[in-house]
Amino acid sequence: MQNAQPHDKDLLLYTQYADWWPLLSAPEEYAEDAADYHRIMQKHHEGNPICVLELGSGGGNNASYLKTHYQMTLCDRSEHMLNVSRRLNPACEHIQGDMRSIRLNRQFDIVFIHDAIGYMATEQDLKAALQTAFVHCKPGGIALFTPDYTAETFRPATYHGGHDGKEASMRFLQWDHDPIPNDGQYQIDFAYMFQTAGTRKPEVVGETHVCGLFRKKDWIQWLQETGFTSQSEVIETDELEPGMYRVFIGKK
Repeated sequence: MQNAQPHDKDLLLYTQYADWWPLLSAPEEYAEDAADYHRIMQKHHEGNPICVLELGSGGGNNASYLKTHYQMTLCDRSEHMLNVSRRLNPACEHIQGDMRSIRLNRQFDIVFIHDAIGYMATEQDLKAALQTAFVHCKPGGIALFTPDYTAETFRPATYHGGHDGKEASMRFLQWDHDPIPNDGQYQIDFAYMFQTAGTRKPEVVGETHVCGLFRKKDWIQWLQETGFTSQSEVIETDELEPGMYRVFIGKK
């Protein structure tokens, strides 16, 4: 197995192997989650939201559903992932940029950051992303943040999956764990298996992703310090035990 521990901007999954993304994480797996995010957006926005900026939009799977309700602008730091999204969402605007620093000089009804917010692995990085969301949010608009975990809800876990395409297949094993407790971070170790038609042996690649792990009260405090009125909400999913998936909403 090839092992890699790159800087976040160089993660193999989002660069060298980005074209495999639909076989790792297929759009149809996002239908239920996207419906929940749409419901929350409608619940917390008091007007008639039209335009949404998604930061860290990745392969565009959430946008493939949300674009039926909103005008989506999709921003990701990986041009490779934006190319994947362009194939799925050709009518959406795509912009390359880092959620910590990008400034588009325009505002949106809603700013949405899905699980890419987890890559804000330090307090400084997370606060920078919150500030980006605030700057791009219209007065009266909202920002929605959906981290996979808070410090209170984290549990070590393993996942596996993948899909078959016409000419290739991919499988993955994912291990979420916290090797250094109470340091504000957790680790995701991946094993990717890539196989193209006509080959007997898959290519196997290992990679480590480092993510932030912050307390609920810190999320609330930092949102308020940014300028938002903040609150949180629990979403129930079939994959997790009740009460384990918490999202954060900031209103400007």
